[in-house]
Amino acid sequence: MRKDYVHGYSEREAIRLVDQAKALALLMHHDTSYPEDSMVLEAGCGVGAQTITLARNSPLAEITSVDISEPSLNHAKALINREGFSNVKFQIADIMKLPFEDETFDHVFICFVLEHLPDPVGALLSLKKVLKKGGSITVIEGDHGSCYFYPETAEAVKVWQCLIKVQKDLKCNPLMGRELYPLLTEAGFKNIEVDPRVVYVDSSKGELVDRFIKKTIIAMVEGVKEQAIESGLIDIEIWEKGIKDLHKSAEPSGTFFYNFFKGIATK
Repeated sequence: MRKDYVHGYSEREAIRLVDQAKALALLMHHDTSYPEDSMVLEAGCGVGAQTITLARNSPLAEITSVDISEPSLNHAKALINREGFSNVKFQIADIMKLPFEDETFDHVFICFVLEHLPDPVGALLSLKKVLKKGGSITVIEGDHGSCYFYPETAEAVKVWQCLIKVQKDLKCNPLMGRELYPLLTEAGFKNIEVDPRVVYVDSSKGELVDRFIKKTIIAMVEGVKEQAIESGLIDIEIWEKGIKDLHKSAEPSGTFFYNFFKGIATK
């Protein structure tokens, strides 16, 4: 993860990431598992939110999880230890300058990371270098342009657009999901398959209302409040009304839709 990660490295953000991972585990990872004794690289593991599912789904694989942030790695280690997994080791590393020999890993996994990197193709090429010939890469990204909610107000849309603008101002790509196929193609991967993973939430899906709308999505938007207001993207009154209106999508009369994309390819 970048040192200037748009959502910051607070404990609140760590909790949000874990809530997001729990909410989406079945949707994203029902088809993510690796064979016994395979060497797996998780690139940009952050606080370990996705690491738990990787370790659980592939208990006999050897997982190496790397991140550029030492505090995030410490959080990830504590999380994995608390869950009792022993098939993961952690290491500080920059995705653009990986400290591994060529063709070290059988599989690479990278989730919600490319959107925060100024050079996603460069990152994919770096990961491809340490991947064995014939090995697989799994890439998961969101796409903030795919979000729809009801009820929709001008203020709610504006605070959502603030999230997109703040991320773009950091030279990142909040619309990364729709670009996975061309990016993997440009990086020279083969057998590329990308499919959407749709999250639709209404009041009949109580756990998703809480974990996804409230604790993941709205918390993510709230995380850019300071940048949005200080940069003049929005004033405090419109911001507060927009956040209040976003919460209405989590009420019995509300709905929320978002599209993630999962790409799998081989070297």
